[in-house]
Amino acid sequence: MNNQKENKRELRVFALASFLNDMGSDIIYPIWPLFVTVFLGADIFVLGIIDGIGDALVSVSSAFSGYLSDKFRKRKIFIWTGYLSSGIARFGYSVVPAWIYLIPFKVLDRAGKIRASPRDAMIAELSTIENRGTNFGFLRAMDNFGAIVGITLSIIFLKYLGFRNLILLASIPSFFSVLIIYFFIKEKKFEPQKRTFSLNLFDNNFRLFVLINGIFALGAFSYSFFLLYVKDIGFSIYTIPIFYLIFTLSSTIFSYPFGILSDKIGRKKVLMISYLSFAFVCFSLIFTRNLIGLIIIFCIYGLYKAAIEVSQKTLASEICPLDYRATSLGSFQLIMGLMAFPASFIAGILWKLLGMNYPLYFSLLLSVSSLFLITLIKEQKIC
Repeated sequence: MNNQKENKRELRVFALASFLNDMGSDIIYPIWPLFVTVFLGADIFVLGIIDGIGDALVSVSSAFSGYLSDKFRKRKIFIWTGYLSSGIARFGYSVVPAWIYLIPFKVLDRAGKIRASPRDAMIAELSTIENRGTNFGFLRAMDNFGAIVGITLSIIFLKYLGFRNLILLASIPSFFSVLIIYFFIKEKKFEPQKRTFSLNLFDNNFRLFVLINGIFALGAFSYSFFLLYVKDIGFSIYTIPIFYLIFTLSSTIFSYPFGILSDKIGRKKVLMISYLSFAFVCFSLIFTRNLIGLIIIFCIYGLYKAAIEVSQKTLASEICPLDYRATSLGSFQLIMGLMAFPASFIAGILWKLLGMNYPLYFSLLLSVSSLFLITLIKEQKIC
């Protein structure tokens, strides 16, 4: 009983730290494409490169930290230093004189994701098969709740503070996340490793799972393109953060229910819902130009995000080798991020050369393909 109470307490601590960090992140996210392209004068191609580099670094840092976390049997240090990196990077964004200087801070910001695999492994280890999806869903809901607060602050204060001061404000919550993790999370003791890490530890089912999600990720370009799509069809730059808020509200509403649903009907079915939702978003944006239609599309986009973030992590944590859980989650994130760079790069090229609908055609094709392929994956019921 005491162990269950301690597990719940630590889950709440993780949730609070995640809430604060995402609040800071999402003060920036809705204005990021405008900050890069309008305020600093970069074009859509440069935005694609910067976002792609950032997404790719997420994967590399997660894989690296996941392996080290398993090797040295430590989780906590990677989590609080990850939050620290993000806070420093956001401070850097606020003072850069030109867009080229964003790149090293983007690298540092996304390298802060060294916290992701060790944290996800701790969440999985604090959970059971009966509540693992629910716990990941709760954590994601708190992420998104922080995002809602951050986006709201962004919408309210952009006119009054301007880009630089608003981004400076966004750096502060991450430093509080550092303190919360450092003082209120206890490092767990692990059994010594019984096996040397090797790629042969991953069975064909896990490898196929990574491959299919990699195909999907190649078409899942950065959210920045969706926001610029809204701007290019005539909406004011001051209304664009509202669409990001709609997306985040939807993601928050659906995260916890999808976590519960994945415990009841299985992770794979929820993952299939996410693929289908993203395909719907891409298909609908090709034809939609009116406000009501865009609101519905951004709601579905939020549903997609909630479903995929709950189901991917939970399923990956259950079909991987358990004694290398953080390594496996990091390796999975590595492939997703390596696909994210060409995804945003390809989207930028297609947009620039052929028009803004062509990234949507490409993503629609990969989403539908992934939807059929994921039926081949076998779920495993493990502790």
